[in-house]
Amino acid sequence: MNKAKLLIGILGVVLLFGFILTPFAQAQDDMPLAMVLTADGAITPTMAEYLKRGIRLAEQRGAEVLIFQLNTPGGGVDVMGDIVEIIRASKIPVVVYVAPRGAVAGSAGTVITLAGHVAAMAPETAIGAASPVGSQGEDIGETMEAKVKEILKAQIRSLAEGRGFDAIALAEATIEDAIAVSSSEALDAGLVDIIANDVHDLLSQLDGYKVETLDGESTLQTANAEVTSMELTLIEQLLSVLTNPNIVFILLTIGVQAILIELSNPGGWTAGFIGVVCLSLATFGLGVLPVNWFGLIFLATAFVLFVLDIKAPTHGALTAAGVGSLIVGALVLFNSPATPQFQRVSVPLVVVSSLITGGIFAVALAFAIRAQRVPVRTGREALVGRVGTVRDEIPVFGPGSVQVGGELWSAESAQGTPITPGSRVEVLSVSGIRLKVEEIQN
Repeated sequence: MNKAKLLIGILGVVLLFGFILTPFAQAQDDMPLAMVLTADGAITPTMAEYLKRGIRLAEQRGAEVLIFQLNTPGGGVDVMGDIVEIIRASKIPVVVYVAPRGAVAGSAGTVITLAGHVAAMAPETAIGAASPVGSQGEDIGETMEAKVKEILKAQIRSLAEGRGFDAIALAEATIEDAIAVSSSEALDAGLVDIIANDVHDLLSQLDGYKVETLDGESTLQTANAEVTSMELTLIEQLLSVLTNPNIVFILLTIGVQAILIELSNPGGWTAGFIGVVCLSLATFGLGVLPVNWFGLIFLATAFVLFVLDIKAPTHGALTAAGVGSLIVGALVLFNSPATPQFQRVSVPLVVVSSLITGGIFAVALAFAIRAQRVPVRTGREALVGRVGTVRDEIPVFGPGSVQVGGELWSAESAQGTPITPGSRVEVLSVSGIRLKVEEIQN
């Protein structure tokens, strides 16, 4: 009976807490959700995939708004166009927020900012300088430049519709004259909608804001919104690192060096595996970065010179030429005159890496070739020149026995004279299983 009362009491306490906590849980579930994505660095395909994944997750979770926090010096026009399409196709309102303080939405980042359903900036940030360059970072011809600018200006006008004449004029000037403005100047011109100190300040100002998405007009309810961040996956982080020209250059030099070492000294798999992995990763980076492919000719020439200096020693002359070719190739590949500064490889890194690569490559190949030239130390050929001791007398015509290296061999005299037991002899040649020896005179 007592046990029954105890169970009833426990059940009553559980039900009481359930009734108390249910409204709280429902209130938590009813809180609006704001997802935050952080994009920092050059505009790349990885950034586009990250945004696409974030929008898909926001739609699945029924988020009220997605905040795309942007800090970029710019990137390719093609990827920019993909990101604009992703934003404009979103059913969830996307707020492009240029942050934190000191961040920029440069070049293509300007167009992406205006593509947001709401454009916001943090204080002390900048936007603009959106003049187009070629796909390899170079200046484009006047005719092509005019065409690309007109296309971009038409696109940016459509994105800035409803922001007023001043905003459209400023947006076009960022393309036509590469003008950049501060956050306060952009707000005064109507180019952006909000200046917010941080994400929470942004959500506070967004509450009650009307936006137009594919699902029509809606009013944002972001007061007391729950903020959740979506981080880059491990693969996305790796691919983002591979857009760094310094990393790509290092991977390229290590990869080619490892492959050539494997080819010069086959039999192992470690060098070949490392080379294939490094070259695969470097190829991805080269496909994203604005590079001048002509530089690959100098890089290939450099490694050929390294090999030639080992095969036909020139007292280091070809190695020195190879180091010079490697430096020139890297600078041509990554540092063309019109390549943006943020996408250039570090010159000190190129020089130091080239010197180290040339030295390591020469030493590694020298050891490999030296190993190939070491005399055979096993088998019958290794017996020639060795010294042994006569065990059974070696007559003039006929074999005796000789102990060489712990083994007993049949032997005959090369001098045509008998050799007595205990005499020391040198092996002159090997014929089948018989040695021809000569007595060593004391």
